[in-house]
Amino acid sequence: MSDSHQQNYQRFLDEVTANRVMWGLRFGEEWVVCDSSEFEDTEVMPVWSTENEAKVQCVDEWAEYEPFEITLPEFLEVWVEDMSEDGVRIGPNWDAELDGIELDVLELVKALA
Repeated sequence: MSDSHQQNYQRFLDEVTANRVMWGLRFGEEWVVCDSSEFEDTEVMPVWSTENEAKVQCVDEWAEYEPFEITLPEFLEVWVEDMSEDGVRIGPNWDAELDGIELDVLELVKALA
């Protein structure tokens, strides 16, 4: 893991813990997910700790998507189980090139605890 990826991840943990929200990208009922660069046949849902960072990604094929707030309680109560069952990993604070770390959602829960 590069230093910048580690810094982005730590900032994600700090900001989500403090603000109790994270941001995904949504268009209607469809959420942005990407193919994993680490695991075959696995998807990753990128999330950001600020609305502005999420908004930066709303270009090109995602131009119609908008940042959508996910509260930390909602994430823990609803999203974690669904993502875990579906085998979807999470990508906290990916950079503008959609590069960053990929975690099992339960690893993120432990880090946020």
